[in-house]
Amino acid sequence: MSLAGFSFVMPFLPFYIRELGNLSESQVPVWSGVTYSLAPVMLCIFSPIWGTLADRHGRKMMVQRSMFGGGLVMLLMSQVHTLPAFLVLRLLQGALAGTVVASTTLVSSVSPRDRLGYSLGMMQMAVLLGSFAGPWIGGTMASAWGYRMPFMAAGIVVILAGVAVQFLVHENFTPPVEGAKQAHSMRAAFGGKGLLALLSVFFFVQFSASFVMPIFPLFVESLVGHGDAAGTVGKLMGITGLAAGISTVIVGRLSDQVGHKRTLVCTTMLTGLISIPHALVTGIGQLFGLRVGIGLATGGTNPSLNAIVGQSVSPEMYGRSYGIVQSASSLGMAAGPLVGGFVTAAFGLRVPFVIMGALLMLSSAMVAVFVRPRVASEQEQPQTLSPPSPVSAPSSTDDTPEVSPHKPAKDVTVEHPAAGG
Repeated sequence: MSLAGFSFVMPFLPFYIRELGNLSESQVPVWSGVTYSLAPVMLCIFSPIWGTLADRHGRKMMVQRSMFGGGLVMLLMSQVHTLPAFLVLRLLQGALAGTVVASTTLVSSVSPRDRLGYSLGMMQMAVLLGSFAGPWIGGTMASAWGYRMPFMAAGIVVILAGVAVQFLVHENFTPPVEGAKQAHSMRAAFGGKGLLALLSVFFFVQFSASFVMPIFPLFVESLVGHGDAAGTVGKLMGITGLAAGISTVIVGRLSDQVGHKRTLVCTTMLTGLISIPHALVTGIGQLFGLRVGIGLATGGTNPSLNAIVGQSVSPEMYGRSYGIVQSASSLGMAAGPLVGGFVTAAFGLRVPFVIMGALLMLSSAMVAVFVRPRVASEQEQPQTLSPPSPVSAPSSTDDTPEVSPHKPAKDVTVEHPAAGG
């Protein structure tokens, strides 16, 4: 519900910005990029803070905070009449929201580690199905009643999602004990260089994926004209989300069997290859086909990224760890639309798709070469968790995470994804 609400406004946001700021056509891509970038900048700053609070006080509380805060901001956005006021609300939205990372932390904390990819895939399916329904509904509403009504509807839907979490989600949270043994952190899991590489991958994946975000509605408008651009963008975003939602469960289950790193390499490479032909599209039918391909290819990317982190750190570090990687992702989401907007203003609406594809393929290569996670040992996990099944240690050529070196080999259980997910 919350992601459907937040995505109500995505098909027409550049058009709304053009109306608020009375902008020329050459100014729209630049200001669209700025607008898209503001919320991720604040999300980058606040994600580690919210993550630390989640580890100390509970994850459900953070999910509710993101939904109630984000819903209130969406309601306020429906009432603004100037572009500066809208930009201030985008900053506030980034500071208060962060629904996906809060939900990821909650799901990771209650899921068996050998089914983490599947569990995160199910959550990502809900995210993507919301992203399917939201743009479709929002684009249709904008075509029928104008740009303000979808903001009001979005705010109400997101707040109702927060109410549903209050009454339907139950969390058995145990606060950390002061002076307890140091948890298995991201630095212990990946090493200094490996952690830098992982954060770089999170940055580049989101930078690449968001590169064309502010100009995609304008690109569609150039193909179909001004008449029903918002509705068409909504349908395109919807079909992309539906395809990704279908693939994410299948890929999430598969990644538990073949390895999350290997899955991530394949999904980012395939997404990059499908992105480039967007620059050659001449009709809306071709674009629909490519968007289905993008959805199917990208469905497993975020679950695999999050599962790599979830399997490599202790559960009591989930909030802080996901907060840190969300900061890297948010920087990518902030820089991508901003740079993409300026590139579009300089080179037109098609060149950014080529750059997006090249960056995604670069991200795939970075994962393959630099990301080498180690699994948190059994001794570092809370006693309430079921221990993973012991198997023989993999060879150095496998992409299964290595064992943390600070425990003796004979005392460590190596976690390997169970067959069947």
